Amino acid sequence: MVTYNMTEAETFLAELIWESEPIGSGDLVKLAAQRLGWKKSTTYTVQRKICENGIFQNKGAVVTSKMSREEYINRKGEQYLEENYNGSLPNFVAAFMKRKKLSKKQIEELVVLIDEYKD
Repeated sequence: MVTYNMTEAETFLAELIWESEPIGSGDLVKLAAQRLGWKKSTTYTVQRKICENGIFQNKGAVVTSKMSREEYINRKGEQYLEENYNGSLPNFVAAFMKRKKLSKKQIEELVVLIDEYKD
């Protein structure tokens, strides 16, 4: 089962992979050491975890994504709606608007989006 909630460390490594893929495990270790200050063992531990969750894969010591960053973010958003608003976008928007007023421009953008998806 894919989990769309990565820890901060997993997100850091995921960003490096999406930016550099395909990337060899050894090169990923070097990049993580350079950019994140990580040790080899830390990189391999986090890499294993993000591969286990189904978002990335390591085949032949080459790490690649099984889904793009954009797809991950979209699925994470869908999961959030399911878990917190029974999958209802209107319920989410209503809750959001109780705490934060939408600007006229944001409202217009939402109307355009809704109109595009009608029919």
